[in-house]
Amino acid sequence: MYKLRTYQQEAVDSTLQHFRKKRTPAVIVLPTGAGKSLVIAELAKIAKGRVLVLAHVKELVEQNHLKYESYGLQAGIYSAGLNQKDSKRKVIFGSIQSVANANADFFKDFTLLVIDECHRVGLEPDSQYAKVIKQLKLNNSRICILGLTATPYRLGLGWIYNVALRGEVKTQELRFFKHCIYELPLQYMIRNEYLTPPVKVDIPVTSYDFSELVEGGKTYTMAQLEEALQQQRRLTPLIIKNIVDITESYQRRGVMIFSSTVKHAQEVMESLPDGQARLVLGDTDDSERDQIIEAFKKRAFKYLVNVSVLTTGFDAAHVDVIAILRPTESISLYQQIIGRGLRLDTGKKDCLVLDYTGMGHSIFSPEVGERKPVPESVAVQVPCPECGFINDFWGRVDDDGNVIEHFGRKCRGGTQNPDTYVFIPCGYRFRFKVCEQCSAQNDISAQECHSCGSVLIDPDTKLKQAKLSKSAHVLTPDSIEMLERFDKNGNAYLQVRYYDYDARYLSEMHYVNNQTSLKKFNVNFLRSHLKRPEMTLNISSVDEIVQMQPQLRMPAFVIGRKQGKFWKITEKIFAEELRSVTH
Repeated sequence: MYKLRTYQQEAVDSTLQHFRKKRTPAVIVLPTGAGKSLVIAELAKIAKGRVLVLAHVKELVEQNHLKYESYGLQAGIYSAGLNQKDSKRKVIFGSIQSVANANADFFKDFTLLVIDECHRVGLEPDSQYAKVIKQLKLNNSRICILGLTATPYRLGLGWIYNVALRGEVKTQELRFFKHCIYELPLQYMIRNEYLTPPVKVDIPVTSYDFSELVEGGKTYTMAQLEEALQQQRRLTPLIIKNIVDITESYQRRGVMIFSSTVKHAQEVMESLPDGQARLVLGDTDDSERDQIIEAFKKRAFKYLVNVSVLTTGFDAAHVDVIAILRPTESISLYQQIIGRGLRLDTGKKDCLVLDYTGMGHSIFSPEVGERKPVPESVAVQVPCPECGFINDFWGRVDDDGNVIEHFGRKCRGGTQNPDTYVFIPCGYRFRFKVCEQCSAQNDISAQECHSCGSVLIDPDTKLKQAKLSKSAHVLTPDSIEMLERFDKNGNAYLQVRYYDYDARYLSEMHYVNNQTSLKKFNVNFLRSHLKRPEMTLNISSVDEIVQMQPQLRMPAFVIGRKQGKFWKITEKIFAEELRSVTH
């Protein structure tokens, strides 16, 4: 019989606690190798009614079933791919494709549905998951639905649930799963020796350059990826030689290579040692794929190349090198790829991670849930000044790791009623757009005021109009100068000059010699210019502002309008406000 680890018991307890109070679909996030099969086994064992465990590939169905029965428990399999269609046992492990086509009698008496790799469940009404869930609910409207995943963030969709475990709003858009009720970080698993430590190797030879594909938060097509690889085709043999050299020098036993496209994978195969490499693609015949994977597990060959097909449902504990040759903007997917090499095995001390993408992901970084606004961004933690919630944002740090700037817009925290699970968001905004009609704060990308409904003028439109206007001047700042000046009455004021590449400038002035002028300065200048807008600064002189210039950022554009003989700055537009670079 089995014994649950502490975190596995916590996951089970969280599930019971949630479904005793609420029947909304919930998610448990466990990293690869955390033993989710034990969590499933315990929940199935204690469930009063029948349990259906779904997976999207037969390998996962078989893997989960074998683990379950290895604990001395009995269960059925309902999967055409495994040539079994048992529908009578209390616990059934099924493939979504087969279960979606089962007859109505199959769906009777289930009280718990567990969906493995649940990030595949969306809101599409005609999907196979929707069809199965509808049939189950017709027989039991109060069925408990639990999802398990290591990747709760999907590119193109975002977070798969609304509210995180620690009271964080991940998204306010409609989602099938409402709450994440338990989450275990990868670092915990490694620190407690449940997984093999990953060792990220600095690649001295070369790496691909995918920066043009992802700059400015753009999404890219397979054709664009193929073109980028074609332009850098000469790098592939060098990269593969480096992988082979490291593998042989450190006497590694199993290498998984994650390539970008089918054509790329074939090029990779050309440079690998003869007889020591095999390739698995999405259209590889099932029987051939099974044979290749089995041979790899038996160490009949050393290098297994794949294209997006072995990120889940695959166990080969001897793998001790992960080579990443494909770009991904999802940190959780990046970590899941690395997870293929972190399972414990006899004589295995670590797993080398060779990253040739140049994208700079961290093995332990949290999933921020947005694309990097600038390439040098790293995940930073920023406390909310109102509710104290620690937000994960993209930002910049100094050499000591201190946060010097972040790109967060709104606090993701809030309060959740422990009995009803009703969540009230904090609502604090780090960056915002002020409505000129009612002064309400709105999200930077908002097109109308959430409070009064007034149309908010789009910064892109403002910029376009200013460039066409003869009475407006649009300046692209290259540098900023802050000077202390004195008026004819001897009162000090701040002069801010924005210089372009040709040393032309526009300037503005601010007094800070009384409470009223300080308040205006905070609203009109400081709030938008601070790299950390939540900071509270007690300013008492112009000189103090000049000294804090390193804490301030430059706008992307400054718009000046002619007033008499002079130009007056009327608008400043920052990078995050523009659609072309909005993250």
